[in-house]
Amino acid sequence: MIDSTSGTSSALAASRRWSVLAVCCLSMFLVGLDTTVVNVGLPAIGRGLGVGTRGLEWTVDAYTVVLAGLLVSSGALADRFGRRRVFQVGLVLFGAASVACALAPGVGVLVAARAVQGVGASMLSPVALAIVVNALPDPAERARAIGIWASVFGLSMALGPVTGGVLVDGLGWRALFWVNLPVVVVALVLSAVVVPESRAARARRLDLPGQVLLTVVVGVWVGVLIEGPHLGWGAEVMVAGYGVGAAALGGLVCVERRRAEPLIDLRLFRRPAFGGAVVGAVAVFVALHVTLLLNTLYLQHGRGFSPPAAGAVTLPMALGATVCAPWSGRLVGRVGARVPLTLAGSFIGAGGLCLVGLDADTGMPVLLLAHLLIGAGFGFANAPLTDSAVSGLPRDRAGVAGAVTSTARQFGAAVGIALVGALVAGRAPEELAGASRPGWALVAGCGALLLVLARVVLARAGGGPVRELARAGGSPAREA
Repeated sequence: MIDSTSGTSSALAASRRWSVLAVCCLSMFLVGLDTTVVNVGLPAIGRGLGVGTRGLEWTVDAYTVVLAGLLVSSGALADRFGRRRVFQVGLVLFGAASVACALAPGVGVLVAARAVQGVGASMLSPVALAIVVNALPDPAERARAIGIWASVFGLSMALGPVTGGVLVDGLGWRALFWVNLPVVVVALVLSAVVVPESRAARARRLDLPGQVLLTVVVGVWVGVLIEGPHLGWGAEVMVAGYGVGAAALGGLVCVERRRAEPLIDLRLFRRPAFGGAVVGAVAVFVALHVTLLLNTLYLQHGRGFSPPAAGAVTLPMALGATVCAPWSGRLVGRVGARVPLTLAGSFIGAGGLCLVGLDADTGMPVLLLAHLLIGAGFGFANAPLTDSAVSGLPRDRAGVAGAVTSTARQFGAAVGIALVGALVAGRAPEELAGASRPGWALVAGCGALLLVLARVVLARAGGGPVRELARAGGSPAREA
């Protein structure tokens, strides 16, 4: 079976298929690490550049907002112009922006460079998933590969705080960005040697109005969450933000319903498994980023931990994610998504409940147990969510399909960071423990939502709209 105009066979030799997976996992390790490695370095960045909590939130969210806003279009570009080509352009952009971050003289340049990093990262995550899906057409083999993928991604995000703590303590906060360069160079070389070029058999037209509206929706609503505690939720500019965000969301729905080849095919959301995967991805990443940022602020500001010590507290999270992600992939391949998603919700919910009574003297065993449980839940979550999103879709739509759930993840990350900022804004160090309790209740609530999705949504999941798309070759029947 030929999947691209370049003639690349989708039935690659076994050794080649797993080599392709290894290269794509390396890129995902880079994206995941950079999503969380900065968290533990935020206090040092703040001191180095003379910026407070508000600017630090934008340092993190400039990356995640741009990444979330462009993921779907990057997937479509890869399907049209070649996945390996777009993948390599993303690596180059990401590496160049990392250098700009490392050399940034002030917070303005740092935030701008982080935004460019987000552009590059948007070309890595969905494109790499599309490459993997096309290299591994067998459903059981693909489920195992997604388990490995999820394990690497989970490990990278969980190791981010530990790696960041060591780098900041030993080399300063600028090392957080210099560390990306060797990984980028290796990934560029290996992608040229190992990864075959592929593209969708039928190229879709680009949806520029949809892209603009999606970016506005994500950026405005995250900006509202970040600026609300500082400006006041009833301030005129905030009310204007609510209006712009609501209008952009309504416009996005109207535009996408009318286009023959939309950026986001809204018919996919009529399939319970797909819609549930998107909602679940938001919940998982809200929980993850609330956990990581509250951990950094509570331990470093509230209890005076050094960056390496604060990062070390998250080691059980890395352990849980690393052990449970490949296990989750095997479970998905054998029994489907419902069981591992139930385990994910149970572990995340239990981890959040461990810390809803957090105070300034909470013991280390409780902190370590909570992070172990949340890490295990994160490890179990990614494989069933990813598999639910892409299963049943035509493989020439894999880039866009993976991009929608990746967008949901990054939107969840940005929302989680913004919510933490709202909780701790203006708090003295001794007040951080009490101020963070609603955040831990939110983590527990995200776990409960995953349980609902596993029990209700996946139980009635069908493939109607997706089967229609598959028969149509991935193109909606609706005329513009």
